[in-house]
Amino acid sequence: MREYLLTLCITAAVTYLLTGPVRKFAIVAGAMPEIRARDVHREPTPRLGGIAMFFGLCAGLLVADHLTNLSEVFEKSNEPRALLSGAALIWLIGVLDDKFEIDALIKLGGQMIAAGVMVVQGLTILWIPLPGVGTVALTQWQGTLLTVALVVITINAVNFVDGLDGLAAGMVCIAAAAFFMYAYRIWYSYGIEAAAPASLFAAILMGMCLGFLPHNMHPARIFMGDSGSMLIGLVLAAGAISVTGQVDPDVMKLFSGSERNAVHQMVPVYIPLLMPLTIIAIPAADLILAIVRRTWRGQSPFAADRGHLHHRLLEIGHSHSRAVLIMYFFSALIAFGALAYSVNAASMWIVLGVVFLSAIGLVLLLLPRFTPRAPRWAERFVPPRYRRHRSAVPAGETAVAEDEGAEEERVPVAAGVSGVNGATAVGPRSRTR
Repeated sequence: MREYLLTLCITAAVTYLLTGPVRKFAIVAGAMPEIRARDVHREPTPRLGGIAMFFGLCAGLLVADHLTNLSEVFEKSNEPRALLSGAALIWLIGVLDDKFEIDALIKLGGQMIAAGVMVVQGLTILWIPLPGVGTVALTQWQGTLLTVALVVITINAVNFVDGLDGLAAGMVCIAAAAFFMYAYRIWYSYGIEAAAPASLFAAILMGMCLGFLPHNMHPARIFMGDSGSMLIGLVLAAGAISVTGQVDPDVMKLFSGSERNAVHQMVPVYIPLLMPLTIIAIPAADLILAIVRRTWRGQSPFAADRGHLHHRLLEIGHSHSRAVLIMYFFSALIAFGALAYSVNAASMWIVLGVVFLSAIGLVLLLLPRFTPRAPRWAERFVPPRYRRHRSAVPAGETAVAEDEGAEEERVPVAAGVSGVNGATAVGPRSRTR
């Protein structure tokens, strides 16, 4: 565990320290596209944050290769080299897209090629465990197609959710934390060395996201761009492929005792089929809804719009930071709920806890629809939007309230208007950075 923690810290430190110089490079290189109708930021912001994240990935792999225990991962498996090859290719495509806006079909082809590069070097799904059937061995073509599909879906799901400051990096970090706990449990509890690469990938991915988040939280100083979102999507998919298709369920020796106990014990075997879906449940749902919405309107599935989940949160009245935190909450609820179920599938408290937390999340979603009002005796001490009658405020206090930075009533703004941070219409972002 200490070596995983050291690798995580080194990856985070390198990513954090390089993001500042990368931001300056992006400004000089002109990687600052103009504000688009679907954007929620107020001023041009440099991209290319994926450059720092990629070098953080390289640093993490390099450090792990020189550690006593983790070096065995590189000796016994070719998966880290396969990951680095695919990551380098997808990162290069992302850098070109951040600068020159590559066509969507070209990016899709590049994603498939990057997945194919990893397959050629051994990072592929060899078998899948099916409930009631057992372990099903896949042919070479079946494993290749399933691997490429999983990589492409994960990359685009993460790319689609990258619409608010700190959203994609935070959600992927939460997913990577849950996945690390799952993969490390398989490696440590069952002694299966084949799960070690997935644990390493998850630890490095957490370091990449944690190192980049301080620069990307609202108001963001730099965006990760496609060079970052596609990169972390590929690393996330690589970990899922490694633990799903490389770990042989028969090695766990779970077929003992009664049939009921065997079914409960087999849950960790079947969870790999669900875990890759749970860790990207919200991005995948956003991806599916976007495809259905655009095709229903007769548009291309790759056409950009302001109908994503984070846009909807802004439209119903959530602030930028609150919308991000809500997305974090539901991502953690789904990912760690699946993780807890894999540990103890027989416990009803896990299901009840997930239901209770889901209810709390729904309440948080509805809060913007209810505007709290202060009692009359306290109206002089609260901002104007919380007062029952604005006319009751003396005219002489208006200037004082403005000087103190009191907020004015929010004016509804149509979605899609450039220069407006969602429907919250917050003030312009300070240019002093």
